[in-house]
Amino acid sequence: MLIAPMRTNRSMPPGVFIPELAYTNVAEAAKWLCNTFGFSQRLRIGDHRIQLTFGGGSMVAVGGSSPSAPTQSVMVRIENVDRHFEHVRKCGAKVVLPPENYPFGERQYTVEDFAGYRWTFSESVSDVDPWHMGRHPRG
Repeated sequence: MLIAPMRTNRSMPPGVFIPELAYTNVAEAAKWLCNTFGFSQRLRIGDHRIQLTFGGGSMVAVGGSSPSAPTQSVMVRIENVDRHFEHVRKCGAKVVLPPENYPFGERQYTVEDFAGYRWTFSESVSDVDPWHMGRHPRG
């Protein structure tokens, strides 16, 4: 299957995958995510939808009720896990897993935001061939 290049649309945030997370107070969520994780507000649509960007990716905070026990999480690739973790911890994010190096070549930590969503921040620290770990790309 050949996929044609996508048409651009200035009202859409960058990225192919754009997670949408529901928060009871979208403005509060956007402010917290920007102050704590370093996101930037790209576009605000009323008081029910805010597009946020980070690096080359995006997410959308949408109005709704935050689940009491979120079943999804978001992973964000960054350059300096330790520096980012210290800032996030000082901002009061609930630490689920502190920074740790993993055998698949990533240094990661996981926190919960104020609404209970889990966020994992990951920094590549080495290049590991997935074949050596028993994982097979593309099937």
